[in-house]
Amino acid sequence: MGNPFFLTAGQVHDLAGAEVLLTDIETGAVIADKAYDAEERVVKPLEQARIEVVIPPRSCRKTPREYDRELYKARHLIENFFCKLKHFRGIATRYDKLSRNFLAALQFAAILIWLN
Repeated sequence: MGNPFFLTAGQVHDLAGAEVLLTDIETGAVIADKAYDAEERVVKPLEQARIEVVIPPRSCRKTPREYDRELYKARHLIENFFCKLKHFRGIATRYDKLSRNFLAALQFAAILIWLN
């Protein structure tokens, strides 16, 4: 897959980087939170690629979509990873002014977490 990180500006919604991260992925399912429940930008492209969408529907949806609640329970692993990333002070506070330096630090921290 390559680089699983995509940097956006701090004030941008998480959905802004979804198209970049979700294009040409090879997986059986995508687990995400309610922020990614966007029909045209996320759900339809994943369904067309025959990838299971494990995203709970937002409460404002007129027709709630079904999702695998048991598989969604594995999302805590993603949250745990972000919690471990925030133990690195330079990442939690984003000391680096250049995005390439911050991305390099992020990748380095992810490797350290993965090796432990």
